[in-house]
Amino acid sequence: MTVQVGLIGYGMAGRVFHAPLIQATPGLRLAAIVTSRAADVAALDPAISCLTDIDALLGDPAIDLVVIATPSETHAALVEQALNAGKHVVVDKPFALSLTEARALAALAEKTGRRLVVFHNRRFDSDYLGISAAIEAGAIGRITHFESHFDRFRPEVRDRWREDGSPGSGVWFDLGPHLVDQALALFGRPDAVDADITALRTGSRADDWAHVVLRYADKRVVLHASLNAPGADAGGAPRFLAHGTGGTLIKRRIDPQEAQLIAGLRPGDADWGVDPDLVEHHDGHGQVTQYPAIAGCQERFYAQVADAVRMGGPLPVSTSDAVATQEVIEAAWISARTGQVISLPLP
Repeated sequence: MTVQVGLIGYGMAGRVFHAPLIQATPGLRLAAIVTSRAADVAALDPAISCLTDIDALLGDPAIDLVVIATPSETHAALVEQALNAGKHVVVDKPFALSLTEARALAALAEKTGRRLVVFHNRRFDSDYLGISAAIEAGAIGRITHFESHFDRFRPEVRDRWREDGSPGSGVWFDLGPHLVDQALALFGRPDAVDADITALRTGSRADDWAHVVLRYADKRVVLHASLNAPGADAGGAPRFLAHGTGGTLIKRRIDPQEAQLIAGLRPGDADWGVDPDLVEHHDGHGQVTQYPAIAGCQERFYAQVADAVRMGGPLPVSTSDAVATQEVIEAAWISARTGQVISLPLP
């Protein structure tokens, strides 16, 4: 069985991530794209139908899986429509704009018997795979402090929905879900969340700086995102930093797959996912050990989606995991607005 896929949205997320990864996945066929960019779709593949009507896609009985790559504000309503139309769904992050919405969509997926998965593709990044493998191997013993930075140097405010101040815009809804999902996959739900989320660039209409501390009984996990800070390759903070009872782990640079996709590379090409930046283990006494980097493999996300739809296999990100991420996203917003530490679980 080949899963027929309909993609809603052909902006940056649809064009750079979803379409190439879907096309690279055996068992999936990108059959239709809902967009006004007909010329771009024809350039991608003339066999792909270009639609301007979402209802036409959802009403097509040949479409098995709908992928939603639209502005964040629209996610919840489109997921609901697609599930009610009997489609399996992949939705870009953030899952929804509230925990209430996320819980309702998870319940609807269970009710309709459809598979619903949030596009947390960063679980398949080389930086995360490398640092998590070292942690799981016990390289530095018990973790006491963990930092995850997702920084970009964009000091000029751009004219785009992600920065216009509309619901779902801002760096916390854009990059926060990646940071939170990875942290929860490593350490589980925290006991509490302490956050500062604000706009620091001149003219910013949406938050562009987020500093969130996840409190656990035996550790602190710091999640940081900024649009006015370079990554480690340009002198900024390391992508990951972990301190433990057996030393420190550092993963300096970010996974290369986004840059590779933008440059036109595809899964299977030479050097796809290859990361020359090694994970460093500092033992606290001057000894440094380097661990081989693990190649990034975001194509595995859609390979697991294909298996889940065709054969009932496990999803790459469970719906319950996606709801848990939304809970922390919301707790951080509450904390930033009130100045209080927010205990979990949320009601």
